[in-house]
Amino acid sequence: MISNFTDLGISEDIAKAMDDMGWEEPTPIQTATVPLGLNGTDMFGQAQTGTGKTGAFGSIILMRTEPGQRLPSAIVLVPTRELANQIEDQLTSISKYTGHETVPIYGGASIEGQIKRLEKGADVIAGTPGRVKDMINRGILNLGKIKILVLDEADRMLDMGFIEDIEYILSAMPRDRQTMLFSATMSEDVKRLASDYMIKPKEISVSQDEVVLDLTKQYYISVGRRNKSWALTRILDIDKPKAIIFCQTKRMVDILDQRLTEHGYKIKAIHGDMPQPKREKVLKDFREDKIQILIATDVAARGLDIDDISYVINYDMPEEVETYIHRIGRTGRAGKEGVAIAFVTSEEEHLVREFELRTEMSIEKREVPEAEEGTRDTIRRVVDYDQLSDVYGMVRFNVNLGKNDGLGKVGLAEHIIRTAKIRDFAIGKMDIGPDSSIVEVHKDFGNRMLMDLPKARYKGKKVTVRVSQD
Repeated sequence: MISNFTDLGISEDIAKAMDDMGWEEPTPIQTATVPLGLNGTDMFGQAQTGTGKTGAFGSIILMRTEPGQRLPSAIVLVPTRELANQIEDQLTSISKYTGHETVPIYGGASIEGQIKRLEKGADVIAGTPGRVKDMINRGILNLGKIKILVLDEADRMLDMGFIEDIEYILSAMPRDRQTMLFSATMSEDVKRLASDYMIKPKEISVSQDEVVLDLTKQYYISVGRRNKSWALTRILDIDKPKAIIFCQTKRMVDILDQRLTEHGYKIKAIHGDMPQPKREKVLKDFREDKIQILIATDVAARGLDIDDISYVINYDMPEEVETYIHRIGRTGRAGKEGVAIAFVTSEEEHLVREFELRTEMSIEKREVPEAEEGTRDTIRRVVDYDQLSDVYGMVRFNVNLGKNDGLGKVGLAEHIIRTAKIRDFAIGKMDIGPDSSIVEVHKDFGNRMLMDLPKARYKGKKVTVRVSQD
């Protein structure tokens, strides 16, 4: 599929590397920016992680700079160390046949190791503003030959208070350069940054929604909290995806990590409380397919840029549509189809409708995949009364007792109260049939209905009880 990229003006060496990476066709942001960038045009683009922007500015950098120079020719400023590492990984893959060397520099890691890498030679720097400024002040990093500057996730860098560091870094490089700025939002501060440091920039906007619509199939599964682990292991066992699983809290990440690890899954977790070296090791193992499943919080996964994630699973449904879009943008990349699945409790189903309306995307309902006959579930399904109850907390049960057993509403209620030790106020509506009846019982007494009521016979008849989902 090399011609799909060479049509944009990208060389065959770079296009071949993209083909090796499994990229099949340019993304909208690549189609919009690469031809302009190859002409040396300054630009600022509105694009989120997952739109293919690293491939866009990366191919422009590699096309417009020569490898093996004494000083770096391009620098990419990013807000986090994770993003610096990810950009290095992707640019290293894209430059497989060009020979460009990309070096990441960021805080929270050994500065001596980064200095050694710089001394060996770097064509491209991917760095966080604080560490880049530090390297300049130490006289280690010389930006005097920079031809291309990229400000990636500019809105986040401004939010994190990096503006003074960025301005200092810009003052250390030639004014005669190409500048490209990418941001998920176009705030006034971002626009001001673009106008102050760019020359007649072109504005390009590619929303994450476009990519999601084209490449990601979206589903939701109606499942209660107590059965999410059961549904998840069914999907992992049957579909066998390379997946990232999102939870709302660090505590839930840890709980799910422990639960799945105990059942033998090759899985790792990341969240904000983990030491940085451990987080980097987990991401490296996930990127290199040493693990197939990653559990994360939204904060820990910011900037995660891996192209071969086949499933995104929302173990906990986010409340904000922006968070939902950002999560599912982790799959359906580089021309490959992806699947996004959200576990939705009965109380959360309104979010599905809301997200569909606000994004004009279809989120189809899907059932938990069926296990093969004769196989046992890794995690057993349990009765989830919260999911089965109505707004008043009442659950409907089918009992094989009725009029033919000489029972009316009062008689059946008395038998249930006496046998299952259920309080009278916990029994609701009753529909008495000839051979069976529907009885509403509060969810707090659900186990007593299922477990205790069948223990005693009624006039010699064996009693059976099951949850009615009609």
